[in-house]
Amino acid sequence: MENCKEYLSRVLGAALRGCCGLADAEPNVIGASRPEFGDYQANGVMAAAGRCGRKPRELATAVVAALADREGWIASAEVAGPGFINIRLDDRALLARGNEALAQPRALIPPARKRQKVVVDHSSPNLAKEMHVGHIRGTVIGDCLSRVFERLGHEVTRQNHVGDWGTQFGMLIAHLRGRGGDSGALEAELADLEGFYRDAKNRFDSEPEFAARARASVVKLQSGDPEYLAAWRRFIDESLRHCQRIYQRLDVGLTLADLDAESRYNDDLAGIIRELDEKGLLRESEGARCVFPPEFHGKDGEPLPVIVQKSDGGYLYSTTDLAAVKLRAFELKADRSLYVVDARQSLHFQQVFAVARMAGMAPETLSLEHIAYGTIMGQDGKPYKTRTGDAVKLADLLDEAVARALTLVTGKNPGLEEGERRRIAETVGIAAVKYADLSKNRMSDYVFDWATMLSFEGNTAPYLLYACTRIKSLLRRSGDGGRSGGMARLAAPEERALLLKALQLPEVVDVVARECYPNLLCNYLFELAGAFMRFYESCPILTAEAETRDSRLALARLAEEALEQGLGLLGIGTLERM
Repeated sequence: MENCKEYLSRVLGAALRGCCGLADAEPNVIGASRPEFGDYQANGVMAAAGRCGRKPRELATAVVAALADREGWIASAEVAGPGFINIRLDDRALLARGNEALAQPRALIPPARKRQKVVVDHSSPNLAKEMHVGHIRGTVIGDCLSRVFERLGHEVTRQNHVGDWGTQFGMLIAHLRGRGGDSGALEAELADLEGFYRDAKNRFDSEPEFAARARASVVKLQSGDPEYLAAWRRFIDESLRHCQRIYQRLDVGLTLADLDAESRYNDDLAGIIRELDEKGLLRESEGARCVFPPEFHGKDGEPLPVIVQKSDGGYLYSTTDLAAVKLRAFELKADRSLYVVDARQSLHFQQVFAVARMAGMAPETLSLEHIAYGTIMGQDGKPYKTRTGDAVKLADLLDEAVARALTLVTGKNPGLEEGERRRIAETVGIAAVKYADLSKNRMSDYVFDWATMLSFEGNTAPYLLYACTRIKSLLRRSGDGGRSGGMARLAAPEERALLLKALQLPEVVDVVARECYPNLLCNYLFELAGAFMRFYESCPILTAEAETRDSRLALARLAEEALEQGLGLLGIGTLERM
């Protein structure tokens, strides 16, 4: 089932190509900027006119005349300005599409016509420490994108490329082996993984003899010593328990089956070096083995190397990432491979992708995409930390969010019993943190602000959750949940605006899948909630005469469906009451 924009793009595209003779001409259909201009606007005529040597307004007039709207979707199409085409959709077509979505809610977001295999690499914590606030963005953005691709019917492989190898584990193992004593006390220490890591790091920085033992432990670990591997596994298991508790609380779909640990690729790294060498891509620079992609240069204009093997024979993240690219290309046979990773790693991924292409480790059919994101900042304009300067533990952040939400819920609805208030607070608090992140352009840094994210006003999770509960309350009071009939008429402009907005959900989801910006979905949901509030305030519903009442209740139910499905793609559940 085509959405409105797809339909208009198809029929206008056929008319435009027929009129200008250009096989690749596109109408470029977008939503109208103002209601008085119609519902949609096609502004691709001017570009096509320039290419085929015709006056834009003349070509636009010819396109309107050539429109073949056999399905009766277009009520009017008018030429405006230098060559825009303003389009208004037919009310009957809108009502029919809305009733179809009510009868089959899954039809509101139809599957993609071309199914793809998509790998989404996200979250990726370092397993030597607990997850902190810096992990929230990669975790929830990646989860949202995975949900979007899954909903569109793509085959999605989630991969959690965790850091589970390296010097820090030698440091932890040396600290662990030096503890001894009561096993129960040791288990309690390990439960505070962050504290255990901090103690080990302090010793590493201040005790030369301990630092030497830590480095020796790395050698033992990398050589496969069973005792050291057992200690390493103990840290990995404890770290994963911390991570899974966070994922479950955030309602993120990552499981232990999605682990794509760095250690997985250890046995492949020598082969990566050999393959690069056999293809004549390796050069030595200051003892290290490097690849020099021609498009990268330093400030002095000199070629910029991608180091794949250090002078001491050790490997780097670039080597591991090349091995991961190969796996995703040839074993998983992905069409798109997304890396939801901090923007500060942009150059790293650009270089890795370039080397992978040069070496044939990534065929042209595989789209390699760095889904970069900015930093969460504090009120001081610096990366968000505790007052002591430490990274904020993600578990502590979520606890505080729920505690603040409980205070908010209690103040607004003190009559609810405590268990219900706590359940609501858990949903609202977690949703507020997730939505605050997802609603920002992922490329931007943003300031973490409790007051804003927990507000019932503006583009926030509490506002959207409240809009949902308001619709649910309305439908409960109707007695039949708004199921007596379908939408029969659009008597007021607020009704039409709400219906059109609800039917635009699949258009937005398609754009999010293509461009990977979850904030576009958040903006849409905020606009949808606003459209419902204007409809609710302007149009009598329960007191209207029977046919109008039933029609407006059905429209409210469609709005609720669109809100719930959209929030579900963000990983946010709704509530019956707040």
